[in-house]
Amino acid sequence: MAAHPGYAATNLQSHSDNRLVEFFMGTLGNRLVAQDAASGALPTLYAAVADLPGNTFAGPSAFFGSRGAPAPCPRSSAASDAEVARRLWQVSEQLTGVTFPEIQHQ
Repeated sequence: MAAHPGYAATNLQSHSDNRLVEFFMGTLGNRLVAQDAASGALPTLYAAVADLPGNTFAGPSAFFGSRGAPAPCPRSSAASDAEVARRLWQVSEQLTGVTFPEIQHQ
């Protein structure tokens, strides 16, 4: 399972070295496009408790995945690349020193 919050109005958008980006992402974007922080948390809760098949990616269902009720959502072709996933897993095990038994990926 994986989840993303979409565009949630939090203080994360207000930390940039560029004042113009800060204004558009933090102030203007939070007022016009963003959903509230509680709604941004819903996709994570949805992924944790809903009866979903494994390998599901959850996120907001409206306005280009930036807001709305949580739902399964499509992933990019890059995010679906099995070879990249295997390599990321290998590198993660090497860097953390933690290994897991081989599992079957869906």
